[in-house]
Amino acid sequence: MRALFVDANDTLAAVTEKLLGSQGLPVAINRNAGIKPDDLPGLLDGAEIMIVDHTAVPTAVAAKCSGLKHIVFLGTGARSYMNPDELSQHGIAVHTIKGYGDTAVAECAIALMWASSKSFGEMDRGMRAGNWLRRDAMQLTGKTLGLIGFGGIAAEAARMALGCGMKVLAWNRTAKSHPGVEFVPLEKLLAESHVVSLHLLLSDDTKGFLSRDRIAAMRPGAILINTARGALVDEDAMIDGLRSGHIAHAGLDVFTVEPLPAGHVLTTLPNVTLSAHSAFRTPEASDNLIGAALEHCRRIIATGR
Repeated sequence: MRALFVDANDTLAAVTEKLLGSQGLPVAINRNAGIKPDDLPGLLDGAEIMIVDHTAVPTAVAAKCSGLKHIVFLGTGARSYMNPDELSQHGIAVHTIKGYGDTAVAECAIALMWASSKSFGEMDRGMRAGNWLRRDAMQLTGKTLGLIGFGGIAAEAARMALGCGMKVLAWNRTAKSHPGVEFVPLEKLLAESHVVSLHLLLSDDTKGFLSRDRIAAMRPGAILINTARGALVDEDAMIDGLRSGHIAHAGLDVFTVEPLPAGHVLTTLPNVTLSAHSAFRTPEASDNLIGAALEHCRRIIATGR
């Protein structure tokens, strides 16, 4: 049974080679992060296991990949790139990886919160253009952070925010508890939070979760942080909120369309801080991620599932 990492960037290729070492796993690496879905049947050439980072895998294309039985997706949000339910009907199992970058992504969410509250991005752009641009800031100590969805990343974000002297509210679709965190109805969280941070998995149920009505229910002048998935948010409603000032600032690491197209309206708004879906990109998270992917391969090869 053979595996191919189909779209390895230089960083993940190096990590994969390092961790493979002398393990003897039959895992090959295609060093090209810019492949197209139609390239997959030729690249795989009968390999049974595909490791994929951020290349879309349409069901019709996967069905043309002779021998393909397993897809190891590097992350949790496989549904943004493929339809696991449809793939299973073709005998292809999708495996995801959780928890590998909880601290890294939480740090990014907290960093975007701080940058947004201080308008660092806008002032930086202004000063580079020769303007002495000064902006008033939100003092975060004593303010309320609302976490929508509460898994490992949100737990780490809560730890950091509590350490900064913030109050932390959370809402989760199933009942949970966590030291120092008050779990409340979604309506209360939206109304009371100075900062709202999204930590939901994307699914058919959560697509567009932060709707126009829910954005309207947010505390006026709140900050919105999204390091989860762009499609969780009604993007048009978010843009309207940013333009009106109802949302004071948005710190975004993820977008409905990625890469973010040149000239996209979000790149033109002064009260938006952008990062390029890079929250998870730390050496520690990369080691965890690729290590878990190789463990999936080892198990599949040994057990067939």
